[in-house]
Amino acid sequence: MLVLGIDTSCDETSAGIVRDGREILANRVSSQVALHRPFGGVVPEIASRSHLRRLLPVLEDAFREARVRPRDLDAVAATCRPGLIGALLVGLSGAKALAWRLGVPFLGVDHIQAHLHAAVMTDPDLPFPCVSLIASGGHTSLFYMERPGKGLRMGRTLDDAAGEVLDKAAALLGLGYPGGPALEEAASLADRPAHPPFPVPLKGRKDFDFSFSGLKTALRVRVEKEAPLGPEEIRRLARAFQEAVMEHLARKCLAALRRTGARALALGGGVARNGFLRERLARECAGIHLSFPPLELCSDNGAMVAGLASLRLEKGEKDPLDLPAAPRTTFEKWTAP
Repeated sequence: MLVLGIDTSCDETSAGIVRDGREILANRVSSQVALHRPFGGVVPEIASRSHLRRLLPVLEDAFREARVRPRDLDAVAATCRPGLIGALLVGLSGAKALAWRLGVPFLGVDHIQAHLHAAVMTDPDLPFPCVSLIASGGHTSLFYMERPGKGLRMGRTLDDAAGEVLDKAAALLGLGYPGGPALEEAASLADRPAHPPFPVPLKGRKDFDFSFSGLKTALRVRVEKEAPLGPEEIRRLARAFQEAVMEHLARKCLAALRRTGARALALGGGVARNGFLRERLARECAGIHLSFPPLELCSDNGAMVAGLASLRLEKGEKDPLDLPAAPRTTFEKWTAP
C-alpha cells in the first residue's frame, strides 16, 4: 500500500510517500523561514502564496526520491485541520485534485493526530496505552493514547503554545527567528542559568493543562529591569527561561504517567526536538518506554500524514472530496476512571 501525504497547515510545504504505513520512501519539506524572518513570525497570506508556488515542485521531488509514479499510489491524503485556512486549502485542494484524477481514495487528516502518529510509525514496540505530548508553535496538549489513531485529550495550554512562547522569548532577548532553536543554542552556551530562576507555572494545580503567558511576562519584566543586557546575561536568561518551560512540560508528562498508570511516553511537535526536554524526561522516566521520533518527524511533514492515512485506509475509511478545511481540531476529552 502506497500513500502520499501532503501538509500545508502552516509555513512548511511538505509531501511524504509511505509504504505499508511505516516505510518512508520520501519526505520532502520546503521551509518558509526566510520569508517570515523579517516579520518575526508567520504571516498567513505570505504562507498561503508560498504554498501555491512550492507545492508542485515539492511533489515532484517526493516522487523522484521515492522512485514511484503518481499512478502507483493507492491513496492521497492531506491535512484538513487545524491550521491557517488559506494554507490548508492549498494542500487540501491539491490532494483532492490528484486523488480524483487518479481515481484513488482521498483522506483528510487531523494535523495533531498525525503528530501523535509519528511515534507509532517509527517505534513499532511502543506499548499502549501511552501518554503523548504534542508541543509546537501552534499547539501544546497532552493526550492519553488508547491505541494508534485514538487519542483522548488530558490537557492543553490555556494561553500561548510552548513553541510560541519560545519564539517570543527569543525576540525579547534579540536572538532572532525562528526563536526555539536560537534560544536553545544561546542556553547551551550559558555558564549557568540566570538567578533567581523563573517560576514553573501552575505548580499547585492537579490538572494537566499548561500556561506560558506568565513566564513570558516575567521575562519581559526582567529584560526591561536589567537592560542593557550583555551577551552572557542574555545567554543566562535564555537558559533559565528554557529550563522553566521544559520543566513545566516535563512535570505535566510525569504527572499524567502517574495518574494513568501508562508505561510509555511519546513526544511530537517541533518543541519535541529540544535537547533539554529530551534529557530531562530521560532522567526521570526510569522504567518508562520513551518514544522520541526522529527530529525530521517532529516538525511538520507529509510522511506523518501519509502514515496516519494508511492506518485509516486499512480500516476501509476514506473521505468525500468536499471535505472542508477547519482552523481548529476536536478531541474527545479524557476522564479519570
